[in-house]
Amino acid sequence: MSVRYVTKARRGMFAVVIATGLALGAGGCGSEDKPPQQKSSASTQASKASESDKGAQTEEPAEVLAVLKGQQGLEFTVQSAERDAGGFLTVSGKLSNTSDATQVIPARLAGDETEIVKHGDSFGGATLVDSVGKKRYYVLRDTDGRPLTTTGLSSLGKGRSTNVFMQFPAPPAGTTEVTFQLPTFRPGTIKLS
Repeated sequence: MSVRYVTKARRGMFAVVIATGLALGAGGCGSEDKPPQQKSSASTQASKASESDKGAQTEEPAEVLAVLKGQQGLEFTVQSAERDAGGFLTVSGKLSNTSDATQVIPARLAGDETEIVKHGDSFGGATLVDSVGKKRYYVLRDTDGRPLTTTGLSSLGKGRSTNVFMQFPAPPAGTTEVTFQLPTFRPGTIKLS
């Protein structure tokens, strides 16, 4: 046997292996299967249109339950006050600086309870007042005494805003309205959901 004959035989075997692989691969595609490119052309456009519709629907402006005016152009817009199954009420909103300069967030927002104040800047001084039930609700704390609120906010640039939250024990189900109080801000009445 010559080297030339062996080389030709190897090339022939290689071609047979390739052809067999291609035949098996093509045989695996049934007539009901569609290549990804054909399958996705119309359905992809429909799903993209559907997703853009969903995006347009979710970009609704946030609900405003109350706007509390503070000092130096600070405003707190309450956007939700929601009860959860665990017996908590979370108040969420947006703190905005409407002034023409950066504003320092007042330290008084943390309140005057020693346990909360020692953990730094927070909204731990916030309270809810249920005038019908004659009760005041304070911000909850974790086992280390840290308030369950947004923390660490020391200043806010001009024209800037940031999302904040505070968590309280939930008033009874019959209580549908409370007065929300935040130190250095005017109080506001909010509806609970």
